[in-house]
Amino acid sequence: MKLKRFIAIFLCSIMAVCSLTGCGGNSGKKSDAGTIYYLNFKPEVSSDWEELAKKYTEETGVQMKVVTAASGNYESTLKSEIAKSDAPTLFQINGPVGYQAWKDYCANLKDTKFYQELTDKELVITGEDGGVYGVPYTIEGYGIIYNDAIMKKYISQSGAVIKSVDEIDSFEKLKQVVEDMQNKRSQLGIKGVFGSTSLMPGEEWRWHTHLANIAVHKEFQEKNAGDLDEIEFTHQEQFKNVFDLYLNNSGTPRKMLGSKGVNDSMSEFALGQVAMIQNGNWAWSQIAKVQGNVVKEEDVKFLPIYSGLEGEKDQGLCIGTENYFAINKQAPEASQKASIDFVNWLITSEVGKDYMTNKLGNIAPFTTFSDKEKPKDPLAKDMLKYMESGKKSIPWIFTTFPSQTFKDQFGAALLEYAQETADWNHVVDTVKKQWKTEKSATKS
Repeated sequence: MKLKRFIAIFLCSIMAVCSLTGCGGNSGKKSDAGTIYYLNFKPEVSSDWEELAKKYTEETGVQMKVVTAASGNYESTLKSEIAKSDAPTLFQINGPVGYQAWKDYCANLKDTKFYQELTDKELVITGEDGGVYGVPYTIEGYGIIYNDAIMKKYISQSGAVIKSVDEIDSFEKLKQVVEDMQNKRSQLGIKGVFGSTSLMPGEEWRWHTHLANIAVHKEFQEKNAGDLDEIEFTHQEQFKNVFDLYLNNSGTPRKMLGSKGVNDSMSEFALGQVAMIQNGNWAWSQIAKVQGNVVKEEDVKFLPIYSGLEGEKDQGLCIGTENYFAINKQAPEASQKASIDFVNWLITSEVGKDYMTNKLGNIAPFTTFSDKEKPKDPLAKDMLKYMESGKKSIPWIFTTFPSQTFKDQFGAALLEYAQETADWNHVVDTVKKQWKTEKSATKS
């Protein structure tokens, strides 16, 4: 009994000491060093981010994990994760609207190296106090991606309406080519000209965000506005022009589109089943990774998204960013510092820059990247060619779109239209009403 009592007293003493000094080997050191938790926005590069995190931990000893939100669910995932005790320390805001939603968590980055190394400091997201709360880490572009091998095969056909892709410089000409290719799809060995118009919930972003950007930008331009509390959707006809072209010249029946995601469309393109898709320069990594991919690198090229707007012969690609790094100011100070150190490493180290350029497909807007460190993938190179050609790029203004709710309602209306359970007026009314409602909600 005396022995048992002695052991009990001894163990209690040990526990008391641990409670005062801390036990657990190196746990104190890990806490001092901080840890990194990055919530990734892009599912298409999730494996690359996870690989990069592992390399960083191996090189520095700092623990880093990456979690990737499902397509179309970043905001809801961030809302859930940010409330946890182990919250993201490094996350993404998608522009001024994103900053307003998450400003209580955004640290001021004005003193960071990665802010100081920006090539254009006008690109940042600032607060009313002049602080810097979002730093862009890539410039991107999107348009209509086409398979040049299929285009050349079409051009060689008797009766082709063009002799060169360069002749496509308007919606009228694009429509003529697409409809003629659709009629000749059996000769071309394709199921349809365009990949599936993905309208599965959460997968409609190419339309309610990227395609809509063209029409809404024109309205902003005509009203000399950087944002609007309500829109008239003045150029809904031009939006409809392109959307109908996609729906009517695809290998997928309209009523099946509610079950199609972006990956379905990308796979169809990679397997040579379709000639065109709307997407951005980040899509090359998706195309290249599709098992059975038959599309050669030199055959993947861009066309602008012509819609019938005035002056579109001089139109280029849609160029901009919605990718802004933010640091969680509510995370432990050591983890904030660790996250800042990681981003600095990302834009200065050989490994980090290699991943940024060649794995993640980023055109990084930092002075630390030389001309030799620009992306070598075909879509990034084609995008840079358009930017240097004198064509007028369309800026990304969809970062001003009211909310994810607005986009979800817009996408749902597009699906109803595609499935012929609602007419086009329903889409227009939804856009106008939801824009006004959601903009109003942000001010209440």
